[in-house]
Amino acid sequence: MLTLYHAPNSRSTSILQLIDELGATDQVAIRTVNIQRQDGSGGTDPANPHPEGKVPYLTDGEDYVHERGAITLYLTDRFPDAGLGPVVGDPRRGRYLSWLGWYQGVFEPVTILRWAQLDHPALRATFRDYDAAIARLDQVLSAQPYLLGDAFSAADLLCASPFAWFGDQMPVTPAIRDWVARCQDRDAARAAAAADNP
Repeated sequence: MLTLYHAPNSRSTSILQLIDELGATDQVAIRTVNIQRQDGSGGTDPANPHPEGKVPYLTDGEDYVHERGAITLYLTDRFPDAGLGPVVGDPRRGRYLSWLGWYQGVFEPVTILRWAQLDHPALRATFRDYDAAIARLDQVLSAQPYLLGDAFSAADLLCASPFAWFGDQMPVTPAIRDWVARCQDRDAARAAAAADNP
């Protein structure tokens, strides 16, 4: 059976939401674990099999997946009937994979660097800067309601997650603000928030 190792109010909350969006809550066991928090609270949990003590971490029998982009792809491929991730052969598949990779390799790093007030030409050359990343999102979302077109996908769930987490601390354009609101105005988003904050 699939098992998600999850810590409330962490990056793994978006995967909790994804499992609900996929209609797979009865097919994925959720194991709540402790993690080291940025404020110094928490700590390493021996019940968490992630080699670095992080979340999310997904196991599937003897196999495992870590990193949100990879877990998102694994789950949307595993549950294709939900329609949240274009399958191989779909003309949107390349765009979908690109957004998952862009989130993990560009957007999350530049968001954290901005929050930490770290800047260096090598960082900007490698990852771009926050303004360039926002401009990329705005370009797409000014022309269509979601990253892949007219329908919500797991790419939207993943890429919108830091805006939902940090709220007004992240400067956005009107198109991005409206997109985040659409992504958060979903039953699964509300259910994940309620599960994390009973």
